[in-house]
Amino acid sequence: MSTRFDDLARQASALSREEKVRLVRALIEDIDDSSDGPEEEVARLWVQEARRRFDEYLRGEVQAIPAEEVMAEARSRLK
Repeated sequence: MSTRFDDLARQASALSREEKVRLVRALIEDIDDSSDGPEEEVARLWVQEARRRFDEYLRGEVQAIPAEEVMAEARSRLK
């Protein structure tokens, strides 16, 4: 990898968790702005939905369910 990337990665690792989240969101938005096809639009919408759900989780509006429980419920519904 380039020295420039290594420098940026080192600087990013020194950021607080909140700053890292803001940086990731800014980078994703920058990438999203350059998309131009239906696949990219679907991906953008899924990222937007994931952000909405994650923000709800961070605000304590929803609780996470362990993957084991989700899979067990799915299996029982498929039987």
